[in-house]
Amino acid sequence: MRQITPSRTIQWRWQGSALAAVDRFTIVGFAELRFVSYNFPCEPCDRRLTLLICGNLCRARIAAGGLIRHLHNWEEIFMHIRKTMVAAAALFAFGAGSALAAQDRVTIDWWHAMGGANGERIDAIAKAFNETQDKYEVVAINRGTYAETMNAAIAAFRAGEQPAIVQVFEVGTLTMMSAEGAIKPVFELMEENGKSFDPKDFLAAVTGYYTNSDGQMLSFPFNSSTPVLYYNKDIFRAAGLDPETPPKTWPEVGEMMTKVIDSGAATCGLTTAWPSWVQLENFSARQDVPFADKNNGFGGLDTQLTFNGPAQVKHIQQLADWQENGVFKYGGRRNVSAPLFSGGECALFTESSAGLGGVRANASFDFGVAQLPYWPDVIAEPKNTIIGGASLWVLQGLDPEVYAGTADFFEFLSSSGLQAAWHQASGYLPITPAAFTVSQISGYYGRNPGADVSIFQMLSGEPSGNSKGLRLGSFVQIRDVIEEEMEAIFAGDKTAQEGLDTAVERGNVLLRRFERANQ
Repeated sequence: MRQITPSRTIQWRWQGSALAAVDRFTIVGFAELRFVSYNFPCEPCDRRLTLLICGNLCRARIAAGGLIRHLHNWEEIFMHIRKTMVAAAALFAFGAGSALAAQDRVTIDWWHAMGGANGERIDAIAKAFNETQDKYEVVAINRGTYAETMNAAIAAFRAGEQPAIVQVFEVGTLTMMSAEGAIKPVFELMEENGKSFDPKDFLAAVTGYYTNSDGQMLSFPFNSSTPVLYYNKDIFRAAGLDPETPPKTWPEVGEMMTKVIDSGAATCGLTTAWPSWVQLENFSARQDVPFADKNNGFGGLDTQLTFNGPAQVKHIQQLADWQENGVFKYGGRRNVSAPLFSGGECALFTESSAGLGGVRANASFDFGVAQLPYWPDVIAEPKNTIIGGASLWVLQGLDPEVYAGTADFFEFLSSSGLQAAWHQASGYLPITPAAFTVSQISGYYGRNPGADVSIFQMLSGEPSGNSKGLRLGSFVQIRDVIEEEMEAIFAGDKTAQEGLDTAVERGNVLLRRFERANQ
């Protein structure tokens, strides 16, 4: 291909706390496809995106990694850049500035379960969208925990007072799918409103959770996470271990943490957050063994739980045995065990990748992030882990103009710049390859070692029927049952086989009840 010379350069500038334009923008107008970079000075989120221009300035595509948007004139190009970058800047500044007047706008209610800093970031996303146009007003409303938010949305739908969008955690996926007449699938929403929406633009391990049997997206992936291994490098050094070589396998965990305990470097080797999610659900996916039959519930409501198999029993029993000498310490449900790691008591911590910010804020020591260990006698090359987090569901029964605005908003959320900014600010996964590419190019992972570990772990081969995800009815209650039985095992009241057998039996009762209610 012959060399192409830029035809002109446009200088744009920052204005106050909001982005007025990119710092430098190069336009190339020739028949051949060309890549042109533009940069913008946003600290700490400076990054580089790519503009792909095609033919006589009449047609263009903005691309970053795998995400390609078709744009037809320079006004559209500049508007897309501004939407993306204003949203990215707002995420880091928590939405400085005021939105345009909301009068005469179509209201789009967005119920979510995010509190604290991430709740403020959601407010910033809504405000950024509202400032890019004057037709729609997204109103973000916190409705409590994930379970409370989902239940509130279902109750509101029955009363005819439903929001347009509701954030639902991944274990509520089948419940939402089974809410007959309540859900407007996202692929239909986007088609009806002329929006491009391709599941292939998202990570396969993410889309697998939220698609139907035909590969069509039922909800919009938003905040996804997966468990990783955090480790205390200072304790490793004190125990004579290489601080840059974390354990890759569970046998190595046992060997290295025994050395930690014996050396007196720490009194606890390993603790875990989210016991069922990490040590059974993701353990099963990583080892490529079934948690339930029928492809972990994707094959039908008549699924049966199978997490009392040899691999799971061996693993949970090993954790229980390790408690005797301090190699493992059970710290409770959810992530209440976090202080055991951040306080320096335990050397290892299996926790959500989205917990990186909390570890960074609370740990006063040098730490690293590694992939979740595996048992080499079960699998030679571990599979991907599965996601936690939530997606955005659209409810039926609203006016067409509400759905038009919701489709516009989801298109806005799909932009690679916004997805990268959300990933970097919140600690959740970049759910698109494009957002990952943007974050790589920006140098984010160089400035934040370990932040990309979860992504490479999620990309460990093509997801199998055992590592695609879990689609089970009454899953919230099933998790409670599992953790009750795990606590009995860790307390020494039951063997792993006894406890997991009981959990399977009790969980199957819940599955049959859900099946009868949704036939």
